[in-house]
Amino acid sequence: MLDIRARKKVSRFVDPFARAAAKIGLTPTAITLIGFGFGLTGAVLVGFGYLAAGAATLGFGALLDILDGVLARLTDTETRKGALLDSFTDRLGEVAAWTGLAFYLGRRAEATLVTLSLIAVCGSLLIPYLRAKAEAEGLEGKGGLTGRAERLLIFGFGVGLEGLGLPTLEVTVWALAILTWVTVFQRFYLTWAQLDA
Repeated sequence: MLDIRARKKVSRFVDPFARAAAKIGLTPTAITLIGFGFGLTGAVLVGFGYLAAGAATLGFGALLDILDGVLARLTDTETRKGALLDSFTDRLGEVAAWTGLAFYLGRRAEATLVTLSLIAVCGSLLIPYLRAKAEAEGLEGKGGLTGRAERLLIFGFGVGLEGLGLPTLEVTVWALAILTWVTVFQRFYLTWAQLDA
């Protein structure tokens, strides 16, 4: 939903940063890889129990993920390879974040929350698959309650607040496990309905 409703507003906000990145010679690919590096670092921090620092690092990596696309459009350097790399590192980053959280929860012997983490990450991988499948058929592939941006926000705030001493982790993991699968079925239905049209 954020991807659909807020992309233009966010792009206008990010434009000055993208122009500054272009002036110092950063490429969209470099931004993608730097953002991915921050995502992996954040996941490791979460895994070892530094929840607030890990969530903040993941959040910064997510901001860079917005910047690379804006930079590519501003500099007219959008390519299919760049889009593939961006999409691939997005998926890897999300898997890394959930792996870090599952590792942390496993060390705390939280079997239920580890299981829910696996359920959530499996759903989060199906959501872009359904979009790709829809678009391969020439259909609109977006939609649903929690896109990647919403999942990252919920994950980041929930994990970060837990790291600051607020007991938010259990409700965060439950919420993401449920909301992610609601989105999977919403996106499946939206695609299915278009095939009937």
